[in-house]
Amino acid sequence: MTKTTLICGSLAFDKIMQYNGRFGETLLADQLHKVNVSFLVPTLRTEYGGCSANIAYNLKMLGGEPLIMAAIGQDGGEYLERFEKLGIETRAIRKIAHSYTAQCFVTADLDNNQINAFHPGAMEFAHENNVGDQGELRVAIIAPDGRGGMLKHARDCAELKVPFMFDPGQQLPMFSGDELIEFINQATYVAANDYEFEMLMDRTGLTLPDIAGRLEALIVTRGEKGSEIYTGGKRHEIPCVQAAAVVDPTGCGDAYRAGLLFGITNDLDWPATGRLASLMGAIKIAHQGGQNHVVTAAQIADKFEAEFGYRY
Repeated sequence: MTKTTLICGSLAFDKIMQYNGRFGETLLADQLHKVNVSFLVPTLRTEYGGCSANIAYNLKMLGGEPLIMAAIGQDGGEYLERFEKLGIETRAIRKIAHSYTAQCFVTADLDNNQINAFHPGAMEFAHENNVGDQGELRVAIIAPDGRGGMLKHARDCAELKVPFMFDPGQQLPMFSGDELIEFINQATYVAANDYEFEMLMDRTGLTLPDIAGRLEALIVTRGEKGSEIYTGGKRHEIPCVQAAAVVDPTGCGDAYRAGLLFGITNDLDWPATGRLASLMGAIKIAHQGGQNHVVTAAQIADKFEAEFGYRY
């Protein structure tokens, strides 16, 4: 059986700027109705980002077979070259010649407050990709992407009987309660952090048992409190792995999801799958950006054994 994992989600560049002051000293509470401010940002760095790329990056390190299905803009050539160097398949990435790649512009102050602007760009054309064009698949994930793309790719997977994980992330507010219920009914797995899951229950009117009962597995992450996996009427509590350092949480959820997908494609049990996912999040958080940590599959297996006392 193929182990190819289809990863549907965004591709993006993150432009990260540091302001060596405090927004609160410039933004006047009684003048916010006519804001006209400029922040001098001495440092600027570009990070490779986007949920699909972050997940694929981690899954490839684990020894998985990721296939990214996403849309990239006219400025995405260097990103495609990066994937090729990493050995990540690019045949399912559609280039949108009249658009830019999705980009997030982040300005942070000394207190780590952030002012962000997000340009979706090519991501808005994700619906032009078809799951049926990608050959035999073991599993898929519908990660945050263009609204139309997420709806279409979930329908595609359901029609083709490709098991998939629904990971709404920051795009959850784009969908109505009925649309979210449809996602849940079509999905095999749902993964969300605790805040997103509370919103999911609020939007749909469904309880945790209601949602878990419709799925093969429901995964809820709770940051430093670890995570929970509900499957087959059981609840597996997954411990948080202590990170070597807490540097940057960007992409930690994507690293966690790569661990889940690797466990699914390699038929690991859910406790081992969750623990591997937790370990991947801990490895990522010790590095800046979503794709700057480098570790081999063998090193991950050794870290897992050292942490949990057995090999997966």
